[in-house]
Amino acid sequence: MKTHLSFFFALFFLSGYVFAENSVPLVYQITIDKEINPTSRIYLLNGLKEAKKLNADQVLLRLNTYGGSVVDADSMRSAILYNPIPVSVFIDNNAASAGALISIACENIYMRRGANIGAATVVNTTGEQMPDKYQSYMRSTIRATAEAHGKDTIFSKKDTILVWKRDPRIAEAMVDGSIYIPNVVDSGKVLTLTAQEALKLGFCDGIAESVHEVITKFMGYPEYKLVEYKPSGYDNLKGFLMNPAFQAILIMLIIAGIYFELQSPGVGIPSIVAVTAAILYFAPLYMDGLVQNWEIIVFIIGIILIGVEIFIIPGFGVTGIAGIVLIVTGLSFALLDNDGLSFKEVQAPDLSRSVLTVLSGIVLGFVLMIYLSSKIGSKGIFRKIALTTDLENSISIDTEVKTLVGAEGEAVTVLRPSGKIMVNNEIYDAVSEIGFIEKGTKIKVNKVESAQFYVEPV
Repeated sequence: MKTHLSFFFALFFLSGYVFAENSVPLVYQITIDKEINPTSRIYLLNGLKEAKKLNADQVLLRLNTYGGSVVDADSMRSAILYNPIPVSVFIDNNAASAGALISIACENIYMRRGANIGAATVVNTTGEQMPDKYQSYMRSTIRATAEAHGKDTIFSKKDTILVWKRDPRIAEAMVDGSIYIPNVVDSGKVLTLTAQEALKLGFCDGIAESVHEVITKFMGYPEYKLVEYKPSGYDNLKGFLMNPAFQAILIMLIIAGIYFELQSPGVGIPSIVAVTAAILYFAPLYMDGLVQNWEIIVFIIGIILIGVEIFIIPGFGVTGIAGIVLIVTGLSFALLDNDGLSFKEVQAPDLSRSVLTVLSGIVLGFVLMIYLSSKIGSKGIFRKIALTTDLENSISIDTEVKTLVGAEGEAVTVLRPSGKIMVNNEIYDAVSEIGFIEKGTKIKVNKVESAQFYVEPV
């Protein structure tokens, strides 16, 4: 009998202990202490997903940033606003520019003494203000973010007043220096608030010195379990690959690789470079859910059309232009968060960023093509893919061939840039020194080296 009672009491206390463990609130912490970019966006999205999986009671974003990409900040603020678990932010020193937008999206804002929030004007990489259309969109976004928190009911004597929890006008003043708010900001100055000022104006819900103080004092959890998001190496790699600057470089390598591969027979280094760059470009976007199958297919069809135009259809016409359009379309749409063929949810900054990234990559690609074209055949790493093998010691060149320099003839095959020519009714191997030369074009021999004719169109 005593054994049964002992077992019963042990089971009772054990179940009480387990219940107590499960009743302790779980706070999930995500730390962002760097520039707002694709990597920090990945941190936040993965952290929110993990917090939901763990059924966390609260998410606490520990933030210290001078700002960064508006596009990534907008994506982060949307994820916070619509997250099913309440998200609070602890500003551990700075929440400037894009950081201010992200902070205002959070349910509660807590700040360290001496911290700042504001200065959300859109600027370029040199610190100069962007045109008004960018400022207009940012003003609207930060205003809408503040409005999303609704109004509080204030009872004053017999009156009931509805007051914004976060005043949209004050939020907008963080972007627009022309806004004047009495006793808050003068016209001509972009608003930045200290912790005390933010507390007074409703843009701070409490001042604390640590995460522990935020959780115990303001969240009201004297006992809690804290789980912190630990970014993986893959997260950092994915963020790097999705950086707009690196994406522009990949586009440059894709364009240049396709160009040089079409000029040389067989599969060589240019095609390997182009394929590798295309994989690095599309793979992280595909895994992030941005790229859809049809966008990749459009890109591949574009490459095929350009190949058809060069190798099958003479000249350069509709097929080649269509191929270029499809390639640009595939690369651009891959960066947009569209739903199938619907682009209703695509925001203006996303579209601008996509087009700017692709056009930058294409321009860089053309610059690279011009540069490498001038280097092929000279000393350097590109000599291995050029037709410059020195055979003077192994092949004796007839003196008569040397006399053909300056002679005119005809291209008997297309020169891309190598092919066959006919001079004085004899067939010779030749390389075009100026672009492609179509079959049947009259040519002039500029020089002969190692039994190789170098020609240009007459």
